[in-house]
Amino acid sequence: MNLLRVALPVALVLALPAAAEEPLDIHVIESLTGYAAFLGKQENEALALKEKSVNAQGGIHGKPLRFHHDDDQSSPQLAVQLVNGLLPAQPAVILGPTLVPSCGATQPLIAKSGPVMYCFGSGIRPAPGSFGFSGGTGTVDQVAVMVRFFRLKGWKRIAFISTTDATGQDGDRSLEETMALAENKEVDLVEHTHFNVTDVSIAAQVERIRAAKPDVVIVWTIGSATGTVFRGIIQAGLELPVGTDAGNMTYQQMQQFAQIMPKECYFTSPSWPVNGDPRIKLDPAVAAKQKEFYDAFAKSPNKPDEGSMLAWDAATTIIDALIALPVNASAAQLHEHVIHVTAQAGVGGIYDFVSVPQRGLSARDVVVSLWDAASRRWIAVTQPGGAPIKS
Repeated sequence: MNLLRVALPVALVLALPAAAEEPLDIHVIESLTGYAAFLGKQENEALALKEKSVNAQGGIHGKPLRFHHDDDQSSPQLAVQLVNGLLPAQPAVILGPTLVPSCGATQPLIAKSGPVMYCFGSGIRPAPGSFGFSGGTGTVDQVAVMVRFFRLKGWKRIAFISTTDATGQDGDRSLEETMALAENKEVDLVEHTHFNVTDVSIAAQVERIRAAKPDVVIVWTIGSATGTVFRGIIQAGLELPVGTDAGNMTYQQMQQFAQIMPKECYFTSPSWPVNGDPRIKLDPAVAAKQKEFYDAFAKSPNKPDEGSMLAWDAATTIIDALIALPVNASAAQLHEHVIHVTAQAGVGGIYDFVSVPQRGLSARDVVVSLWDAASRRWIAVTQPGGAPIKS
């Protein structure tokens, strides 16, 4: 059978739409459900805004960016299954997971040969030179800056309470390193107690803290377990300043904790809460990145927080690298590029992956913020590095 060939008019041919470019997919593993959904949903929204911004500027090598989201349900076991399901396709990069336990469980799968995995959790320590990266500022830097701030305020008797899970264990290790610093020779750890993340009461631990007569209490855990400690402190009538980590800096958490928040609650984080505060000295390039970040959220019903920043900066690092590299760059090429990045401004600070392998940020990028219930926002009370702001 002969096929009938019909010649289209030239004008009609020119009017036909060009074939759409295939998107460049980046897989993301997040905790969209489960106990860490308060972080995962913020990460998800930040990536949606980042995708829109990148595509408005032409995408990556002319291809539209598309994040492909997988929910690990806040489960390390499911996170491992999801990563193993992606590996046969040999992706150059995977963003996530959200949680420290999930990051810890999946990092060994990619450490030596890739893909690049940029974990959003800050409480892991990937081996220098590995394919694993960790978001935000490291736990040891957060704890060190928090203790420095308290010491400079004259609060030198510290109680520390943490969970027995991977997040708490990382906090314990960071506390030990912090207390060994020469600058903390006058600081006393008067109580160090633990509880299980599933415990609904910590009355015994709170009484131990009360008996130790600390100046301040540091709570190292995230999510509902943090609420358990806050509730226990309030119920015991223990009126002390409280410090906790950046993983609790989400507006959803603050809403849930509204009735049990300590009167004076401090948080450590990268420098993102500064956002134009004239009292605080930021690198101008970081200030510009923060403005861009907050502007992206201006039309969103939600305000950006720690989860938003972790995903935004990680995605920015990877996207900038992919734009700088040849089309269809491999995991090895991407890894080689990122580990040599220096002086890259982000929302959280200046990223230098040579000086701070696998993370980029250090204690110099950490600020301490105070939650202000009246204005419903975090107000930075230190310069980056922990020096209190002079009033």
